[in-house]
Amino acid sequence: MSTAAIARPPSKLLLLAEGRALWEAGATIALWPLLQLAPRGDGHAVIVLPGLGASDGSTELLRGFLETRGYAVQGWGHGTNCGPRPGVEDGLLALLRRLHETSGKVSLVGWSLGGVFARMLAAKAPDAVRGVVTLGSPLHGSPKATRAAKVYELLSGRPANDPRRRRWVRATSAVPTTSIFSRSDGIVSWRSSFEEETPSSENIEVEASHLGLGVHPAVFYAVADRLSMPENAWTRFAAPAGLRAFYPDPARP
Repeated sequence: MSTAAIARPPSKLLLLAEGRALWEAGATIALWPLLQLAPRGDGHAVIVLPGLGASDGSTELLRGFLETRGYAVQGWGHGTNCGPRPGVEDGLLALLRRLHETSGKVSLVGWSLGGVFARMLAAKAPDAVRGVVTLGSPLHGSPKATRAAKVYELLSGRPANDPRRRRWVRATSAVPTTSIFSRSDGIVSWRSSFEEETPSSENIEVEASHLGLGVHPAVFYAVADRLSMPENAWTRFAAPAGLRAFYPDPARP
């Protein structure tokens, strides 16, 4: 994939189409009874981290769904996500360590910038992390590949091309990682969310807006499936036959 392609942000047309997130949330609510057929887990702890400019309120629907799947779900607990403000990194590490000590390894689910924080936690404390799932997160490439770069700089007080952030998102083979992305993402270029697949990392593609990735029924099912993987027995995502139409091949040209 060329550097120029990775550096391009989503088109203005895709940005304008982000309003469909409301429809995507409505679809999840309408399909709630069917989503109860998604895989259940073993009750381990899960931390869900919101995106830039969002708080735990934005992940309430996803957290509620994961609770129905049997998980002990926590929000990130740091108000609005304004990037790596003082105390946030240490606070998240303390939460992770506390949950690990009381209930074993923890799964991390991060939406957009929340996925960058999730990768940071996995890199700093791989012994405490069971797996990481990111939703439309800018994992590599140029900060110009997102239309939220100026918002990030305004809220965080840091340059978008932050070397600390770039170190955080490096995948670690010690922790299984899943990147869920959409080629119709209107804020983060899907190319910057696409990972080179390894024995412990994968990509799952869905058709969704960026703002809808945390409320989309296909994303909910995929997250539930990934979190249900037995510890130390992680395998790649394989959608059931009846749902394959909702998960395009992420490796297609």
